[in-house]
Amino acid sequence: MRKEDIKPFVWGIAAGAIVLLIVIFSAGWVVTSGSATAKAEEIAEKAVLDKLAPICVEQFLQDPQKEERLKEFKELDSWKRGDYVKEKGWATMPGSKSPDSEIDDECAKLIMELK
Repeated sequence: MRKEDIKPFVWGIAAGAIVLLIVIFSAGWVVTSGSATAKAEEIAEKAVLDKLAPICVEQFLQDPQKEERLKEFKELDSWKRGDYVKEKGWATMPGSKSPDSEIDDECAKLIMELK
């Protein structure tokens, strides 16, 4: 084989390898440890919220003035509802001294779904 014939072949392999890497990384076929860790943290955070938000709703349901507070709650703007949940103490988990700032928004969504 002549040197002139090998050069286009090598360039084709190099270009193909670059295109292949771009395709497999952008399609998600290869996952880096950083993106895997970020996804795992996101899933864990969602799982914690899914478990703690119903506790917050239950604390709302135990409130003796829940009918009156639900009426106030529904009159609020959507972005103020999480603060209202925090203010009333429903987002404070048993054994905690302060409300969890991430639970309040999820709890507010669940309270809005109540009849």
